[in-house]
Amino acid sequence: MRRPRARRTTALFAALLAAACAPDARLDHSGPTADWPEYAGTKGGQHYSPLTQVTRDNVSRLELVWSHHSGDFFAGSADRASTALQVTPIVVRDTLYYCTPYMRVFALDPETGEERWRFDPELRGRGVGGPYPLTCRGVSYWEESPDAEGVCARRILYGTRDSELIALDADTGKPCAEFGEDGRVALREGVGDAPEVPDWEYYPTSPPLVIGDLAVLGALVADQLRTDAPSGVVRAFDVRSGELVWAWDPVPPGWVPDPPEGELYQRGTPNVWSILSGDPERGLVFVPTGSASPDSFGGLRRGVDHYGSSTVALDAKTGKVVWHFQAVHHDVWDYDVPAQPQLLQHPDVGGGRPAVVQPTKMGHVFVLDRETGEPLYPVEERPVPQDGVPGETLAPTQPFPTHPPPLHPTELTEENMFGFTPFDRASCREQLEQYRWDGPFTPPTVAGSIQFPHTAGGMNWGGVALDPERGTLIANQSHIALVTKLVPREEFDAMPAGSVTYPMEAYPMRGTPYGVIRHPLFSSFGAPCNPPPWGTLTGVDLASGKVRWQVRLGTTRDQAPWPLWAIPWWGNLGAPNFAGGLVTASGVYFIGATSDKYFRAFDADTGDEIWRTRIPYTGNGTPMSYRLRDDARQFVVIAAGGNPLTGPGDALLAFALKR
Repeated sequence: MRRPRARRTTALFAALLAAACAPDARLDHSGPTADWPEYAGTKGGQHYSPLTQVTRDNVSRLELVWSHHSGDFFAGSADRASTALQVTPIVVRDTLYYCTPYMRVFALDPETGEERWRFDPELRGRGVGGPYPLTCRGVSYWEESPDAEGVCARRILYGTRDSELIALDADTGKPCAEFGEDGRVALREGVGDAPEVPDWEYYPTSPPLVIGDLAVLGALVADQLRTDAPSGVVRAFDVRSGELVWAWDPVPPGWVPDPPEGELYQRGTPNVWSILSGDPERGLVFVPTGSASPDSFGGLRRGVDHYGSSTVALDAKTGKVVWHFQAVHHDVWDYDVPAQPQLLQHPDVGGGRPAVVQPTKMGHVFVLDRETGEPLYPVEERPVPQDGVPGETLAPTQPFPTHPPPLHPTELTEENMFGFTPFDRASCREQLEQYRWDGPFTPPTVAGSIQFPHTAGGMNWGGVALDPERGTLIANQSHIALVTKLVPREEFDAMPAGSVTYPMEAYPMRGTPYGVIRHPLFSSFGAPCNPPPWGTLTGVDLASGKVRWQVRLGTTRDQAPWPLWAIPWWGNLGAPNFAGGLVTASGVYFIGATSDKYFRAFDADTGDEIWRTRIPYTGNGTPMSYRLRDDARQFVVIAAGGNPLTGPGDALLAFALKR
């Protein structure tokens, strides 16, 4: 009697083992397929994937399937900038495309990582200096038509560190000869190409928005250097010829621009360094602007910051302003609008109106009518501190959203100053007493002012992840305080070279009565003085405007020494983070971003961490996902190439469920 039972048990075990080992036997192939044709998945920038193969229940079975290493990383030197791999790849027509900090473009097989072609613009000999790390956040795709064939019928477009817009044949990687000059368009023409403007002071960092047959892009303009910084102009180029179609010079209405001789656009205007979004159906381009130059003193702007730190809707065909909403008035905090305006339409959000969701460094989220720019929920203009430095005219009020309310903490008190020991906590309390602190809009002063949030956020260029089915938002934020001190011109100019060292920063703000020195509000032990967590994830129900959950994001691992980071009280403090996250239809949220070397997944409904894995460098690219065939696996890809603070690298990592 026992033997037959044993044989049956053995046979059953063998059958189960065979089934488990069969290719894809345990994978659900019934769900949808999708590629990833835009930087954030769609032109609306949601960071959302409709895929469902990876779920809360099986995410623990993710494994690294392939990795790609470009070799394009550098730690920095006196004459060469360091690198930061912040790219989000795109996947279209069964090919993955991504760019590197040295502006090379790679085309890979998206399921194996095998290289199909590469293009090198030969940047290494030019445009590699300056204080900012080399970075390329992504490339864009255009096709003549879905069935088009021939040379350059499908194109990859992107901007480079040395201010060129390049068009490549998507099938071969060769430059499109009829685009500009041998595939390149010079972006410095008419903007400020004088010898006093070095390469690193003006260049694009974000992928162009391709809308119709136009490629639309702005550029980074270096912060805090001069009143006559290069123009923040946004331009649209014909994707076939490279010819300029329109330019939006962000000067106030009625202002007649007065650019220097030989230039076309007004200097010192707000620039557009972050990611654009578009609504092809309505013919609109949505532009997030930074602050006017220089960032920390606005007394000489003459109103040129009318469009500063705003969301601006432009007519896609003409570049004319349709509407604009200003998130920070007369910005002297370098708060910018750092993130892509993100599009959402949900029956329970804003009465079902098509919306633009705009995250900011302040931790504010504004929900705007996509067609008019009017807030879909009340925005309150609240009085803010005055009494800035002589020559400054501060805005009397600033806008505060009420739905959702501000997501970043704003309380700094003697009681909540942080410290690992009584000694470094005392040093933080001394600094709080020394510097001016009157809330998040405390103006910069000569004696020194505390700024909280930091100039890096709050939220930054990674934006938020929007779930269009659930009407929810997930935001990652950093929480670090900063000290800003204005230094009278004569005193600043007399400072000897080398007198300001990391983590302090010094900027000349030439043309103003002041230079500026900034540094984090750190304790004597080098830890943030503001209370933890120093990094968070927040889940928001946009229908009710209520925060559903908030959890700490990141640990002190890879920053604090062993064994301190392994002690829960020391380790679980959250971490500053750079990049964004991805949410899927199955309710899984993926993010790297933190200063510890982890790639994580969270339950989008509860905020519970449900998976994490160590990665070779910090994951400072926003992840993306694709599944290309009914019999294929869902891939989740992240660029793990670090940054100057955590160490540079070059790993592009692709994860999928174990077979």
